[in-house]
Amino acid sequence: MKKWSFMVFIGILFLLVSACASEGSDQSGSQKPVNKEGKTIVTLSVQQASSFYEIAEKKFEEKYPDIDLQIQVIEDYEQYQTTTNTAILSGKGPDIFEVSGLPTKDYVNKDLLLDMEELMKQDDTLNHGDLQINILDAIKSNDGLYAMPFGFSLRAFVGDGDLLGNTSIDDQNWTWKEFEDIAKTLGESGAERRYAMAGETPDFRMQEMVVDRYSEFVDTAAKKALFDSPSFVEAMQQIKDMYDNQVMTSEPADIGKQMFYSTVLRSPADFINDLHFYFSNPKLLQKPEQKGGTRIVLASQFAIQAQSAVKEEAWKFIAFMLSEEGQSLQERQGFSLLKSVNEKQLNEMQEQVENGTYKTPDGKAPKVTNDEFAKFKKFIHTANNHSAADGKVISIVGEESMAFFSEQKTAEEVAELIQNRVTTYLNE
Repeated sequence: MKKWSFMVFIGILFLLVSACASEGSDQSGSQKPVNKEGKTIVTLSVQQASSFYEIAEKKFEEKYPDIDLQIQVIEDYEQYQTTTNTAILSGKGPDIFEVSGLPTKDYVNKDLLLDMEELMKQDDTLNHGDLQINILDAIKSNDGLYAMPFGFSLRAFVGDGDLLGNTSIDDQNWTWKEFEDIAKTLGESGAERRYAMAGETPDFRMQEMVVDRYSEFVDTAAKKALFDSPSFVEAMQQIKDMYDNQVMTSEPADIGKQMFYSTVLRSPADFINDLHFYFSNPKLLQKPEQKGGTRIVLASQFAIQAQSAVKEEAWKFIAFMLSEEGQSLQERQGFSLLKSVNEKQLNEMQEQVENGTYKTPDGKAPKVTNDEFAKFKKFIHTANNHSAADGKVISIVGEESMAFFSEQKTAEEVAELIQNRVTTYLNE
């Protein structure tokens, strides 16, 4: 009887210990998921299916045959946001996920994302001296690197070098008022009038200006809007003045009929193909009143969930995408995060220009000096301005500012409307 009681006691104790161990394993997430072949599963969630991800998956798994990278696609933008946000807040969901449109700052403040900066520093598979550190430093949050792009674009402001001639422009410090004065003088100096900029409505210009100066109008950390400030009212009035005075126009202008334009350069080839599309002698400038240096534009960034059971394997994928092999994938879009990849492409283009074999998409052979190529490289290496602009805030600015540009409301009334709507949104 005593023996039977002892065995029952041991059985109950075993069940209790097993239950506790099982419960602890679920909470800690220490149990690595594996597929039927015994490979460690790493999930990657993206917002759009692409051959790039398929090729990256194949190349990564060839290098790490013990890892099974599983790509999850949710192409409905709102569904992706809702599903992913709910999963991350609950400590579940994908190991690596695209953070575009998600409240990344909130995740960082709640310790829900892995800081990849230390992992990057300790990873000897990376050529640290070759990384575009200026880009990575610019996109830090709370002094950490919680989201990683696989490429980047650059916002450029371009002028007609032939028309500007010897015009003295301090483009590191000029204002939109100075821009307007220069444009008026140059625009009226020729046989026919030229617009400074064309083809975009004033509400679009307003949105672009707010993106460039976002930190001036939104305190992201404090979730505070500052659109009822005199500087925002002045900015709206300045844009309206330029349209009223026909310095800018919403109507499209033929090539050669405008003096400046704003564009996004998405690869080294755009330094020639894009810049030389409008002007035979394009001149790169800093946009008036833009804070910081050249603005960095990111199509997508990826984060690692802090609660992931496979953080080490997840980082291996991020590191692979930062390697020469990952950055050299033809399907990857944007400038490379490796200096050597960008410079190789620019050097090849320079050689082709010199021997006359380089042709723009319209079949022309552009004239690009060695000095210009040096400026292109500097333009990439010195880019350090990343706007954390919230798309919803920018949308509100565009929607409400139209009432001012159409003279239905005063600038002060519109500023107050934007202030109230953005404040409500930031505190939701």
